[in-house]
Amino acid sequence: MAFRGWRWLLLLGRQNTLAEVWRSRRAGPSLCWKRRCHWSAGKSLDPEVRAFLEENTEVTNSGHLTPEIRLRLLTPRCRFWREKPDLWPYGDPFWAIYWPGGQALSRYILDNPRVVKGRSVLDLGSGCGATAIAAVMSGAAQVLANDIDPIAGMAMILNCELNHLNPFPITIKNIINSEAGNWDLIVLGDMFYDEQLADGLHHWLQKSIRIHQTEVLIGDPGRHQFLSHSIRSQLHKVIEYSLPEYTRQENYGLTSSIVWSYQPSNSFDDS
Repeated sequence: MAFRGWRWLLLLGRQNTLAEVWRSRRAGPSLCWKRRCHWSAGKSLDPEVRAFLEENTEVTNSGHLTPEIRLRLLTPRCRFWREKPDLWPYGDPFWAIYWPGGQALSRYILDNPRVVKGRSVLDLGSGCGATAIAAVMSGAAQVLANDIDPIAGMAMILNCELNHLNPFPITIKNIINSEAGNWDLIVLGDMFYDEQLADGLHHWLQKSIRIHQTEVLIGDPGRHQFLSHSIRSQLHKVIEYSLPEYTRQENYGLTSSIVWSYQPSNSFDDS
């Protein structure tokens, strides 16, 4: 099965599995990060996992909205573009795809560094870490990347190295529905692919805004699950980007991606 077929599984059926993990996980998974829910600069990567990722991903900065950022991704030149998905040993590699919502957020931050300069930023569902990297490049005072997949965290460290950055802290805890942290800005891309997860995000983001006056930016190309959710009425379009041809092909015809500002009403439901 080619990776294009695998991508179809990721885009459709397997997203339900990932959403279930986001809803249920209370601590990081085992693998080589067992009992480690936070990764900070200076930690060494597991040599076996590092070697696997370096061997089975390609360093690229083309075909996306942010040529300034180099990333390790799965491309047609990688072995697992052609291999059966079940042969990948570390779970579905959602992090190895540079999703269009994340691309839009990263492009916006690079073009508008004032959005993050001197501020604390949480990158929720960080994946390959591109948006967190963009925030560091643009002068953020503090960046925390969050993804429940420990392999994504390791890939982020490699991607920081590629861009000559000191690794930022990474947490692999499911922080949705936990105590809202005091962040100046929360960014999240391509997270609204499941209604129950979207409901949880909606409530948690509302709480962050109410308690800490946090600003929230969401990257999404306008998928049905996103636009049909009740959160849509509280979003304001900030900017829309035309996607490069390669990204369009990867995402089955999506032609653009949008950065949205989340501005809920003053009435909040804590139930």
